[in-house]
Amino acid sequence: MQEHSVVLIRGGRVKDLPGVRYHIVRGALDTAGVDGRMQSRSKYGAKRPKKK
Repeated sequence: MQEHSVVLIRGGRVKDLPGVRYHIVRGALDTAGVDGRMQSRSKYGAKRPKKK
């Protein structure tokens, strides 16, 4: 991410971080997905791995 990146946000606060009320949606717009993610892929923008 860079200074002028466009990101998609969703609600959802973090209990132990005061003032944090939003999350960034990974894999949408300028954010990249998480590589190597096998479970909960849709939450982290990871594509389905190819079968061999």
